[in-house]
Amino acid sequence: MYRPSLLLIASLALVAAAPVAAPRTYALKGATGAAIGQVTLTDAPKGVLLHVEAHGLTPGWHAVHFHEKADCSDAMFKSAGGHVHMMAPTVHGLLNSEANDLGDLPNLFIGADGSGAAEIFSPFVSLQAGTARANLLDADGSALVIHAMPDDYMTQPIGGAGTRVACGEIR
Repeated sequence: MYRPSLLLIASLALVAAAPVAAPRTYALKGATGAAIGQVTLTDAPKGVLLHVEAHGLTPGWHAVHFHEKADCSDAMFKSAGGHVHMMAPTVHGLLNSEANDLGDLPNLFIGADGSGAAEIFSPFVSLQAGTARANLLDADGSALVIHAMPDDYMTQPIGGAGTRVACGEIR
């Protein structure tokens, strides 16, 4: 009579005891080096949840991508490298029927006041080694880059995203 109840309680205790990865927050900087926001990453069982907050950007849609290196040292953020990927050649675009690179993310909307916030989930990346997904915290880290224009999710190599206007080093 009590066995099903005990099993349920034991199961709930095991679920409650499962470790949850602590969120990691990284600063975003603009081309002048000034802080323009932050990104918080939380590792999940099947990807990474991002919480992005930005201000001081041009109103409208902006492409957002994970880039290869945690290096935002030059004003144009070219030091961050290309999009995160695990295979060559890389194919860009969330709507591309052939494939997409692992750094592809949905666009971020910036309001008339120059600020925006979004929560985005990426099933393509991880914050740890040993998964089939790209590890954002590998030896050289990675970067979250916001571009001047929206991503059209198809055009090669970066979806028409334009120049890089913000960057956050993920280490």
